Amino acid sequence: MIPYSEGVEAQSTLARHDTGELRGASIFITGATGFFGRWLLELLAFANDAQNLQLTVHALSRDPRAFALRAPELAAHPMLRWVAGDVKDLRALPFSSLTHVFHLAAETDARLYAEDPVAETMTIVDGTRHVARLARACGAARVLYASSGAVYGPQPTNVLHVSEDERLAPEPTSRSPGEAYGQAKRFAESVFCLEAARTGSPFSVSIARGFAFSGAHLPIDRHFAIGNFVRDAHARKPVIVGGDGTPLRSYLDASDLARWLVAMLVRGAPHRAYNVGSEEAVSIVDLAREAAAFTGSAVEVMGRPTGAMGEAPPSRYLPSTKRAESELGLGPTVSRHESLARMFRAADAGPR
Repeated sequence: MIPYSEGVEAQSTLARHDTGELRGASIFITGATGFFGRWLLELLAFANDAQNLQLTVHALSRDPRAFALRAPELAAHPMLRWVAGDVKDLRALPFSSLTHVFHLAAETDARLYAEDPVAETMTIVDGTRHVARLARACGAARVLYASSGAVYGPQPTNVLHVSEDERLAPEPTSRSPGEAYGQAKRFAESVFCLEAARTGSPFSVSIARGFAFSGAHLPIDRHFAIGNFVRDAHARKPVIVGGDGTPLRSYLDASDLARWLVAMLVRGAPHRAYNVGSEEAVSIVDLAREAAAFTGSAVEVMGRPTGAMGEAPPSRYLPSTKRAESELGLGPTVSRHESLARMFRAADAGPR
């Protein structure tokens, strides 16, 4: 029996209508063993068994064997057909037809973008082009592309929550790897929409612009602030805030994320983007304090506020999720405190 992550069963119940629409589907998932992919696989596997959906899921991963060592029961689920490969080369695949595609593959390690931003940018664009052409060739009817809130560029301080209708974009002349990532994701959205509009086996593409997330399986050894805070607090060490702690962020639990992705694939409007995240803002320093409180750790803030006191407003990375709520009936069901608690319980259980 698969040891499902906390929250999978509850989200499967909420997603029952949407997963039911996938009955008998042949699905291709890129990035199947990443953070997004792991949660999506768990939700689909649980729903497949609970509803007898008879799904076939072709899961693309650069290293399926490594995933099988971390999650052997999930990796061996009978709905899964593992495909060892990379989005940059999709020529030799063991299928010729598909009904649905989730394109989730993306490198999220900021160090790689800092080392070679051009190569990482081209991987996003070329990978998306290959997946879009594959979707057309295999006759997929619906595609979901996991994009990013980075497509908006730095959020203006007078915009409390950035909506999909904001005419914002990364600065093309910026030397920031983060803005290069946003440019690549933005162009990749266009690639998908243009490919979907071509004649001959067209498909419907919806776009999920992800912001910040929390929950089990989030790496705690990379650049994700919430993961680093849980790592420090779980080890009973001081929780270190590298900057001044003033930036504002919001976090959607990964179990909610998986349900949102399925809903956007099944019911998302063609060629339409949806923000994916939470509107509940928290400063980085307050987030550190919330994580530290679980174990009584101290919090150390390394940076100083920029500008004179009260002069420089904090940076924001906060989505408006009104479109997802009004059009698809989506909203968070797991509080930030509960999501943090789940991260600590997962850390107690050890790597999976």
